[in-house]
Amino acid sequence: MAADNPRKRPRTSGRRAGPATGPAFGRRPVSITLACITAVLLAACQSAPSPAPGPPASGTADGKFADGKLGHVFVINLENKSYAKVWGQESPAPYLSRTLRAQGALLTEYYAIGHASLPNYIAQLSGQGPNPVTSSDCHTYEAFTVTGTASPGQVQGSGCVYPDSVPTLAGQLSAAGKSWKGYMEDMGTPCRHPEIGAKDPNQNASAETQYATRHNPFVYFTAITSSPECQENVVDFSNLDADLTSLDTTPNLSYISPNLCNDGHDDPCHDGSKGGLPRADAWLKKHVPDILASAAFKKDGVLVITFDEAKGKESAASSLPGGAGGGRVGALVLSPQVKGGTTSQRAYNHYSLLGSIEDIFGLPHLGYAAAPGLNRFSADVYTNRS
Repeated sequence: MAADNPRKRPRTSGRRAGPATGPAFGRRPVSITLACITAVLLAACQSAPSPAPGPPASGTADGKFADGKLGHVFVINLENKSYAKVWGQESPAPYLSRTLRAQGALLTEYYAIGHASLPNYIAQLSGQGPNPVTSSDCHTYEAFTVTGTASPGQVQGSGCVYPDSVPTLAGQLSAAGKSWKGYMEDMGTPCRHPEIGAKDPNQNASAETQYATRHNPFVYFTAITSSPECQENVVDFSNLDADLTSLDTTPNLSYISPNLCNDGHDDPCHDGSKGGLPRADAWLKKHVPDILASAAFKKDGVLVITFDEAKGKESAASSLPGGAGGGRVGALVLSPQVKGGTTSQRAYNHYSLLGSIEDIFGLPHLGYAAAPGLNRFSADVYTNRS
């Protein structure tokens, strides 16, 4: 939703101090001599300046945001809308911009990391930056060719299906004994994706399906697609309702992608019906109450609603590690740990979201989520903690 080197104490010598003499006192007992030495050393330590403490991890100033107070994360990504369009006074999404806004914290300086869709989804799951193929939405489902590595935790090269060596949030959660699922609307078959080297048939909506492969980041990592977990955990959105019915069946991470109509991408939709932001708002109004009413959310949940990228040009927080090239999109965070109607003006991006989820589960930071100076959700967001 983060992540430390103890100082060594000076060792005292095992040699016994010999007797000391002085002009006025002659021989002194050893115990007095040791006491004097101790006093001198103590005075020296007190007079020497203490080393400056290192800065706290960004976004975790009090160090308590991986303390188990949160345990179920829900992420909903919508499509291609700027902050002004969504959150402005004339927003065509009243449920999101007013009803839900009153219940959560609005992150006014939350940015996408690039264009088009795919790099932003990959950023949220792995911390990897864009490359020429992901930035064109991977019309051919081609393997990533690695040419080297770079800091922070980046593989260099080009392609869109990353090799086993590239870690993901999903893999971290599994290794930590936590559960996760990707809920993809209209996907149908679990873990659905093209064959390596094939054209992606799900770039656009059709009469048969409005599923978009590029909005499903799990299938761009061989470590996931080659594992039985892909069939078990990357499933159609229709599975969410049943999973929400109990605490035990709700994953620790629920990553949700609506279809190309309901995420606001298409307008009109393939069937000619109204799409865009009003359609996405209606979808949220139908499904978000079920998440908020679930036992998992009420116990220790957090829901983040954001957009993959902004269409149009808004000012970008260029100092953000990993960049803000996808424009300002904003994000809304709802949780029992968040006071409704609050606002944070700290700069965030999709890498911040990855790092913040890792903070919740006490996981190491992947890729740009580990970049120095990257803000992660802290007391500015979690305003209702005791």
